[in-house]
Amino acid sequence: MQEMKIIRDSTPSADGFRMPAEYEPHDGCIMIFPERADSWQYGGYAARKAFLQIAEAIARSEKVTVCAGGAQYDNARALLPPHIRVVEMSCNDAWARDYAPTFVKNDAGVIRGIDWGFNAWGGLYDGLYFPWDKDNQMARKLCDMLEKDVYCKRDFILEGGSIHVDGEGTCMVTESCLLSRGRNPDLSREEIEENLKSYLNVSKILWLPCGIYNDETNGHVDNICAFTAPGEVVLAWTEDRSDVQYAMSQACLDYLEGVTDAGGRRLKVHKLPLPKPVTITSGECQGLDICQDEPTRIPGERLAASYVNFYIANGSIVMPGFGDPADEAAKAILQELFPDREVIQIYTRDILIGGGNIHCITQQIPGEHYDR
Repeated sequence: MQEMKIIRDSTPSADGFRMPAEYEPHDGCIMIFPERADSWQYGGYAARKAFLQIAEAIARSEKVTVCAGGAQYDNARALLPPHIRVVEMSCNDAWARDYAPTFVKNDAGVIRGIDWGFNAWGGLYDGLYFPWDKDNQMARKLCDMLEKDVYCKRDFILEGGSIHVDGEGTCMVTESCLLSRGRNPDLSREEIEENLKSYLNVSKILWLPCGIYNDETNGHVDNICAFTAPGEVVLAWTEDRSDVQYAMSQACLDYLEGVTDAGGRRLKVHKLPLPKPVTITSGECQGLDICQDEPTRIPGERLAASYVNFYIANGSIVMPGFGDPADEAAKAILQELFPDREVIQIYTRDILIGGGNIHCITQQIPGEHYDR
């Protein structure tokens, strides 16, 4: 049995480790069972159905581990099929992308994790809940369970949904998120870049100006833009010039068309249509507990719906659907971009109400064999 080592005196870059792209081979996927009543309406029952569908879809081509708090462990184990591993692990909410480890690997196929600091998307400045201490322990606990050494970088606030890499030296982020005052206000843009370069082992950071309108993460990049191959991205897009999102997506397009990646390539941008604006109903709001004396949602509030929030599994693309006419068009685009993977679309409104989508509730574990 390998013992987990907490690495404090080196960085992945110095040790020859890099963050692989999501479209590289996986050993598995981590998810967290939803239970928080101020995130998931009516006790989370509808959200769990969607979680189960997503876990089962991913498990067709890679191992899935679902973490569940003590109060929900028995329910999770009873609902999930036997080939999906369920482990008891306390947490504050279900966003595996944002506080499970970011995994890196070296040319020999050795996998390590990174334990970033997590403060619920903004801490006491504009974070979404308090406390977040159990979430902040998850990366280290998971590395211990998986017998992976882990880099301690808790002094740097970063969520997994705020970064997207091509596996070849390029990382995409948004200015609205990484430069927000609730994360690393004492660091300059250049200092933030150096942290990303040292820990992800990338040489170039692409700074998109913003994310999806009303995305309460301050605009995570994984909801607006994602690498689909080296030199290629999908960008959330609307043709409706009256929509506030139009100017935001156009600003991102203008930026992407004017930059090159770490390899000097001009990016090929594929526009992925957005659904019509999705707003929460009064009935859905009534099913949510308050958080710190405040409602978490207001009737009519626009939710940050985007098809870009998909997960790339070994054999499939698991993507959201919203019951919108654009569902089929978005699915067809992703199928064309990933011809060797089956595109599985799952209705995820009940996850979106919680604030994110499929990519937000998943975290890949890279494959140990070297394949670059």
